Amino acid sequence: MQPDRDEVQELCALLRSRFPIILIESHEEPRILELLTKAANLESQVLMTWSITCGIRRHGRDEAIYQTNDLLDMLKHIDKTAQNGIYVLCDAHPGFKDPISMRLIREIALSHSKTARTLVFISPRLDELPSEVLRLSAHFHPQLPDRDAIRVLVNEEAKRYEKQTGERPRGDKQALDMLIMHLLGMEQDDVRRLVRQALRDDGAISDDDLRRVLATKYEALGGAASLAYEQSKVKFADVGGLAQLKHWISLRRKPFLDPSAVNIDRPKGIVLLGVQGGGKSLAARAVAGEWGVPLMRLDFGALYNKYYGETERNLRNAFAAAEAMSPCVLWIDEIEKGISVDGGDGDGGVSRRVLGSLLTWMSERTQPVFIVATSNDISQLPPELIRKGRFDEIFFVDFPNAEARAQIATIHLKKRGCDPAHFEVPGLAKLSAGYSGAEIEQAIVSASFEARARSEALRPADIQAEIERTRPLSVVMAERIDELRSWAADRAVFADECATSDDAAA
Repeated sequence: MQPDRDEVQELCALLRSRFPIILIESHEEPRILELLTKAANLESQVLMTWSITCGIRRHGRDEAIYQTNDLLDMLKHIDKTAQNGIYVLCDAHPGFKDPISMRLIREIALSHSKTARTLVFISPRLDELPSEVLRLSAHFHPQLPDRDAIRVLVNEEAKRYEKQTGERPRGDKQALDMLIMHLLGMEQDDVRRLVRQALRDDGAISDDDLRRVLATKYEALGGAASLAYEQSKVKFADVGGLAQLKHWISLRRKPFLDPSAVNIDRPKGIVLLGVQGGGKSLAARAVAGEWGVPLMRLDFGALYNKYYGETERNLRNAFAAAEAMSPCVLWIDEIEKGISVDGGDGDGGVSRRVLGSLLTWMSERTQPVFIVATSNDISQLPPELIRKGRFDEIFFVDFPNAEARAQIATIHLKKRGCDPAHFEVPGLAKLSAGYSGAEIEQAIVSASFEARARSEALRPADIQAEIERTRPLSVVMAERIDELRSWAADRAVFADECATSDDAAA
């Protein structure tokens, strides 16, 4: 693919503006050098390149200037020469800690009006330059390939594969569209390598390739300590109940993933409020799995730092990583433990600043990042966070009704290789009225252990005995759950149909 014409024009504009230093943070050194070569030719300027292995030399030539491999020696040479031109320094960032080198860089920059020597730094990281140098610098941000450019790259690699192997690559349109979507935000070289890997593996674009691309993309971003990546395999078929939530999510899949949805409203996110063990975390994973997008989990425990400003910086890094992984689902589990109205100024105002950063990002983000925030106690959340407009909807996840309990029991029996038809599932559902999904699962797990200890197959009576021995949360914390249900009655949408009268009586 040819370098973008707009990028060359932007570099020419920077050179004409007489910025003494241009900073380019990129892994694509060969492509950047190609852009600079074109810009130098258009501006009739000499292009010199330096690296610690080759020293300084005219770009495109083999002969290097003697004893200029060391960064300091190279800068001394540039400082003494009267040769105008563009001096490209590749991977010079290790020398940024040397005060003599930094002073020489500044002196060369300050004398630019007398001798027009433009220093161009190309490196994967340029975050250690002192402020006095940054004030003299302009940043050039290489363009990342868009959907059309990525599709061209995929077609080129597919033709190359067919020419070399004689086989036509396989894969359906949906898998190809998902691959292109997940490659957004990556540099051209990375896109080529990942597409090539997908094709060379088995000659087809499959779900395994999509998972590999997402994992590689997250690693290439350097990750974020407070943001964990997960490729969820959970679908709504693995979640019992929550019929209204499932329907709501299914209606919003296409608008969220639609690449043309630039000037229309995208789904923003939801709050899942409810009882512990009700399936909120499983539902968050299922949203990502159902939409086929990565799940990014924000960990407030890893976010907070004792040093001033570091917590907010960690949060900004997490948001940047989530946007780079978009389209994705950002799961904030037990959000009330990270942002609470009781935080006050007892923590030095960190909670307030974190809340402010979160609200600003939620209002200004442009990338498709769908937030799923789960909470056990919404009264601890500040009202400005849960007002309409921040989230699309607040769903209340109550204890499952009889139909949902039957679905949950069926799912967990099948997971353990048992035929639900042999376990009187309707009877188990009736017996477990008032039980959460987690409690029903644990009853089946405990009964399985009992059966194994006897070297016998699992029986319905084993599960019934475990259910009868369990004191469910609906009984242990009845008053608190009634308060939560009362709050949600007029303020939230129930994620499933309400329990039947028999359930309520139980």
